Amino acid sequence: MFRSAAMFAVCLFIWRPASAEIYDIAVLQGMDKVTARVSTIEAPVGDTVRFGTLEIIARVCNKKPPEETPESAVFLDIWEVREGESAVDLFRGWMFASSPALSAMEHPVYDVWALDCKNAADVAPSTKEAAPYTPPDDDPAADDSPKEEVMTE
Repeated sequence: MFRSAAMFAVCLFIWRPASAEIYDIAVLQGMDKVTARVSTIEAPVGDTVRFGTLEIIARVCNKKPPEETPESAVFLDIWEVREGESAVDLFRGWMFASSPALSAMEHPVYDVWALDCKNAADVAPSTKEAAPYTPPDDDPAADDSPKEEVMTE
């Protein structure tokens, strides 16, 4: 009995779950309930982003490593800012990607929930519209003239 309890205590000190990693960008999703339009919002940590009349600041974005149970958690400050009025504090707290209803923002027009966390290096650079492909002059596939089919027996 003592031996198994000692082994259990040793295992507790040796094995520790991996801690969550901190990321640069909170990936959120917002829905305008009036138009039923859903938008993905990338909120860099510490910067203010707008969604309709809402201003959102992601303070922290944590994500567990792949070997752990998947979970992304974002600490958010959300205000409603209308022209000519003072800002109204709507939400301040943690949102969890796996349980959006656990800590939900209450608003008659907008819903906002956490999806994921990512780093700035993970963001694909914006690309300009690609020019249409024009084959080189010596490419036989570029010749638009009709071809005569040759039948072999």
